[in-house]
Amino acid sequence: MECNFTLEDILKANETIKDSLKRTPVVECPTLNELTGNIVFFKLENLQKTGSFKLRGALNKIASLSPEERAAGVIASSAGNHAQGVALGARDQGIKATIVMPATAPLAKIAATKSYGAEVVLEGEVYDDAYRKACEIQRETGATFLHPFDDKFVMAGQGTIGLEILEDLPDVDVVLVPIGGGGIIGGIAKAIKSLRPEAKVIGIEAAHAASMAEAVAMKQICEISTKPTIADGIAVRKAGCEPFKIVQECVDEIVTVTEDEIAKAILFLMEKSKVVAEGAGATTVAAILSGKIKVKDKKICAVISGGNIDINLVERALNKALMLEGRRFAFSVELSDKVGEMAKVVSAICEMNANILSVNQTMYSPNLGITSQEANFVLECFDKDHQERLKEKLSTMGYRIY
Repeated sequence: MECNFTLEDILKANETIKDSLKRTPVVECPTLNELTGNIVFFKLENLQKTGSFKLRGALNKIASLSPEERAAGVIASSAGNHAQGVALGARDQGIKATIVMPATAPLAKIAATKSYGAEVVLEGEVYDDAYRKACEIQRETGATFLHPFDDKFVMAGQGTIGLEILEDLPDVDVVLVPIGGGGIIGGIAKAIKSLRPEAKVIGIEAAHAASMAEAVAMKQICEISTKPTIADGIAVRKAGCEPFKIVQECVDEIVTVTEDEIAKAILFLMEKSKVVAEGAGATTVAAILSGKIKVKDKKICAVISGGNIDINLVERALNKALMLEGRRFAFSVELSDKVGEMAKVVSAICEMNANILSVNQTMYSPNLGITSQEANFVLECFDKDHQERLKEKLSTMGYRIY
């Protein structure tokens, strides 16, 4: 399939929007250098205005509208980041904006979109549900629909990220880009392959919403069944038609990452690099940490596409990642119902230098004997080995751990 999207479109977009954007930094990650044997950089689009790369495409699309289209107002569907880009861009141009978002969108993204002056409508569980509702409203109102990814002007705006990466890393070997509907990877891949064809472009999808990987495998766009994912920004059931053409032409590989891998990447970015990334933005680092990017001695740039993560989700993601790494340990122990038993267990935990985060004692469990009680602990540990040594100590003291 031929696509009429070119490098010239991206260069023109760059001239159009560059004065309205923040020039986001490219920073090196020494920790990943040591872990992978590569030189790894992050392109920090989480530091962009509105906290996401989506502003680029939205601004470029709005700049292309005719006076009549502007007068009719604009409408968009989005999981949150495109919503904020459209809302801000429309507000600055004095254009009425209506945004349809999935009801499952993070509260922070909904609140931020409203703060930019847009009317927000909540519909469905994933982007595709919101898209259908937006199309319905568009037919009723005559507003101009701004597609979040299946649009030449939007892709061109996102492609300016690729230009900036090559300005900062002219000898980059591998560029990792998240994939949802395909707008960001379409734009970046076209820019990278046009200016540095020897560089590899690898797309990263959440395994729970791998619509582009499925399209590539089937050699045609198809709608898939998705599962809930912490990478809500790329939870798309059907990849975009125009991005799909570019992916086939310019993308070397697509990798999928699991929910656990994404959670661990969010923790890594926050703890090791002081970077706050949403699930979609952390997928590129998840692919690196999980060993799915199989290169050595290469210069890698991972695009951190956004940082608009719900604070409540941060807590859950970090807790999950800490559990996976063995740094939090939840277990139960059966105690004899007599004075001093709990004190013995607590003393043993302290001797092993574990920190008690929570503890609950009960006799109301059907599996307990009449003379037994159950204590439920959540501990802070150093790692899984520390957990095992703690369990071994309690077992040698005669306690049943489960």
